Amino acid sequence: MQSVTPAVFTTTELRGCNPSYVVTSAGVVVVDTPQLPTKAVQMRAEAESHGPIRFVINTEHHVDHIFGNYYFKGTGPVVHHRGVADNFMVPTPDLDPYDYAVEAIPTDDPEGAAILPGREEYYADPNRGDIVFTGDLELTVGGHTFRLLHTPGHTPGQIAVHVPEERVVFTGDTVFSECQTWLMTSDVDSWLLALDRIASLDVDYLVPGHGPVTTLAYLANQRAVLLDWVAAVADAVAAGWGREETVARVNFAERFPVDVGQGYMMDHIQTLNAASLWDKLTAAHGAPAATSV
Repeated sequence: MQSVTPAVFTTTELRGCNPSYVVTSAGVVVVDTPQLPTKAVQMRAEAESHGPIRFVINTEHHVDHIFGNYYFKGTGPVVHHRGVADNFMVPTPDLDPYDYAVEAIPTDDPEGAAILPGREEYYADPNRGDIVFTGDLELTVGGHTFRLLHTPGHTPGQIAVHVPEERVVFTGDTVFSECQTWLMTSDVDSWLLALDRIASLDVDYLVPGHGPVTTLAYLANQRAVLLDWVAAVADAVAAGWGREETVARVNFAERFPVDVGQGYMMDHIQTLNAASLWDKLTAAHGAPAATSV
């Protein structure tokens, strides 16, 4: 784990999100859990070497932020925004989260196969939220304040975790630092407002959902990525391009690499981003959204 401050630890080198924890005088608070089974077990052991785990907080419902909760059973309560709780490990027409997690085992964590539960065993108790809230929530542990700020956009239940005593904020996937941004079913207008809210914080360190630890200055880069995607697809719609043509011609693959372990998904990300925006923009203008390509 990388030491961001003497009390804040994260790792940016795993497939999946940047799982992190904060050490306090009264125990440890975990922010997101590793997707890979052996890494989740290792992180739990390392965190517990500093004291009992008081809370496990998930910043969003995407599988790479929550799958490892299974390996944190028996620790402190799991804390979820209502938007995370309602979507926790729920299969959709586009993605089965359990299958997506299993897909990474052979390539990124072969030893994890031995401790990977079957689907039924996993879903019997995946370690979902014990504390579910709406809006914002503030927790105090060992003299540290954990401000859970609702920052929807990337997902409806997205939160940022601000720890003022450490001058750090964990943004989840509101920020993809120096790697490809996944738009998926996001609400870009809300996402831009979330960036504004994070920009108002007085912090020295920003731990993103993916990519290297950075600062508030990087928020301008994330904003530019979102605006450039929207502008490019809006121009395509204005030019009369259909969905398939937009997907084929609008592409930002050269801007950043894909995060660790998912380089093979570059084309998928470009297709997903362009198609989802085309659907939203054409629907907003009264045209029916085309079926998936």
